[in-house]
Amino acid sequence: MLPPDIMGLTDDQVEELKLKDEWADKCVPMGGWTFNKDKIGRRNGRQPNEKMQEVLKKTIEDARTMTSKKLVQQEKLVTQKTVQEALDLLRGAVMIVYPMGLPLHDVIRKEFENTEDLTGTQASLEVIDMQLAQLWFSGKELLPGKKMKDFVGNNEKTKVIVKLQKRGSGKPGREPLMSEDERKQLMLHAYRRQEQLKDRQREGRIRLELSPATSLRSICLTMPVWHLMPCR
Repeated sequence: MLPPDIMGLTDDQVEELKLKDEWADKCVPMGGWTFNKDKIGRRNGRQPNEKMQEVLKKTIEDARTMTSKKLVQQEKLVTQKTVQEALDLLRGAVMIVYPMGLPLHDVIRKEFENTEDLTGTQASLEVIDMQLAQLWFSGKELLPGKKMKDFVGNNEKTKVIVKLQKRGSGKPGREPLMSEDERKQLMLHAYRRQEQLKDRQREGRIRLELSPATSLRSICLTMPVWHLMPCR
């Protein structure tokens, strides 16, 4: 990442101000680099080779899998240790690609060192101070000192959804009555049921048209009136 005093400037502006990226030649990716200009002017454009890019991409995918929300649906536990292992995995991949390390001002390095200043950023809205954090369950605030068994009893097999909310934000929204997969299954079942009813109605009309009683009725309705008069 470019130093803060160069970030966002054009090449002409950098040259005019006589600024220089002192970290560009220090933090070189393993195996060399190719130039790919950053259109928004945040990075110096020296991207790693394809092999090193794959190392980063695969590690990012593995880290996302380790902390995915889908693990809840699979009834797999995600702990702080799991999150730390994912961070360690990412840190190791960065060390492989950048053996000399990242610049001190790089946000990825700051994230690994937990020193990033989020003031004024969109990411700051996703962080809740511990003193302002609240836990909610079933429309009720979980007060400090209370345990889940105080609300759901001692049944350890009970599945509950607890939400984290910032103090003063009010109650979090309720969970939907059914999951997205359950909703899709219900819609699929309703569609199949509707198609079955259509098929049965269609079969019923065909049987009605082919039945002897219907055929006789059709003959009577189409026969001239004088044919139906009794013989004298």
